[in-house]
Amino acid sequence: MTLNNNGTILVTGGAGYIGSHTTLSLLESGYDVVILDNLSTGSKEAVPEEAELIVGDIDDEMLVNAICKDYQIKAVIHFAGSIIVPESVISPLSYYENNVSKTIIFLNVLHASGVEKVIFSSTAAVYGYAQTDEPIQENALVSPLSPYGTSKLMIEWVLRDMSMAYDFNYIVLRYFNVAGADPQGRTGQRSLQTTHLIKMVCETILGEQKELVIFGDDYNTPDGTCVRDYIHVSDLADAHVKALVYLMNNKKSEIFNCGYGTGNSVKDIVVAAEKVSGEPFPVHVGPRRAGDPPSLIANSNKIRSDLQWEPKYDDLSVIVKTALDWEKKELSQKSLEAESPNDQM
Repeated sequence: MTLNNNGTILVTGGAGYIGSHTTLSLLESGYDVVILDNLSTGSKEAVPEEAELIVGDIDDEMLVNAICKDYQIKAVIHFAGSIIVPESVISPLSYYENNVSKTIIFLNVLHASGVEKVIFSSTAAVYGYAQTDEPIQENALVSPLSPYGTSKLMIEWVLRDMSMAYDFNYIVLRYFNVAGADPQGRTGQRSLQTTHLIKMVCETILGEQKELVIFGDDYNTPDGTCVRDYIHVSDLADAHVKALVYLMNNKKSEIFNCGYGTGNSVKDIVVAAEKVSGEPFPVHVGPRRAGDPPSLIANSNKIRSDLQWEPKYDDLSVIVKTALDWEKKELSQKSLEAESPNDQM
C-alpha cells in the first residue's frame, strides 16, 4: 500500500456495518485504510477495493504489532466488538471477554507500538435510564443497564486512564441509534442476526420476516413505545472522519454524543416506513426486552460546535428509504445467487 500525506488508519471491525461506511468516508477524505476484522459478523464484500483487509483478531498481539509497524499506523478507529444488548444480558461473560479483555490487550499493543491516537466506538447505552432531562449531554450520569453498555463504559475508563498516564489521546463517540445505508448503495447492513429496528422493518416490508415485533408498548413515553434518536450511518461515518482530523490536530481527549437531538418512537418508525414503502405491514406487540430504557435522545451541541459536524441526512424518511433500498438490493442479489447453480447445470 502506498502511503499518502494523511497517513494510514487502522480500522478494526471495518468489514462491519458502521466500519464499512466509515472506511468509505476515510478513503474519500484521502486516508489509506487497513482493516482488521475476524469476519465473525463482518463481510469481505463490505470492504472497498481501495482498503486492505487483514483477517484476524484484535487480541493477536503479534499480528497487531506487525500491522502497526508495517503500515506505519497513525491512528486507530476501533469498532470491533459485540453489540447486541439482549444477548449481552444472557451472555455477559462473552461480552466482557470480547469487548473488554480483548480490547485491553489490543490497546496495550498499540501503546507498545507507539500508536497513541484512538477513536473508540461507544454507545448511548452507557447512560442507562436518563437521570437528567433529555436531550442527554456528555457529562450526564452514566449508569448502563446491560453488560453491553457496561463493557463500553469500562473501555472509556481505560482510555481515560491511559491518557493520564501516557502521551496518549482518544475520542469516544457515543452512538445513539444508527440506521440507514450508503445513499449510493455501496454498502449497508449485512448482519445475519437482525436486531436493529429499521432493518427489521425493512425485512418485514419485503416479506423476509413474518411480522415486526414491537418490544413493549407500555413505556412512559407519548405512545408507549421506546423513543430513540436515529442517526443515519453516513452522517455517523462523517463524524468519525471529523473526529480523526480533530484528534490528529489536537492533543486533547474528548467524548461526543452522536445523534441528531430528535426522538422518534417505534410507532413513528412504523408510520414512516409505511409512507416510504406505500403499504402497511404486519406488526405485533410483544413483551419488553431486557436492557431497554424508555427513551434516549442526544444533545449533539458539542459535536456540532467542536467538530463542525453538519449532518446531511437528518430526515427519518431518508433513513428508512436508504435502508429499504439496500435491503431490496441485497434481496435481489440473494435471488440471483440462488438461481446461479441451476444456470451452471
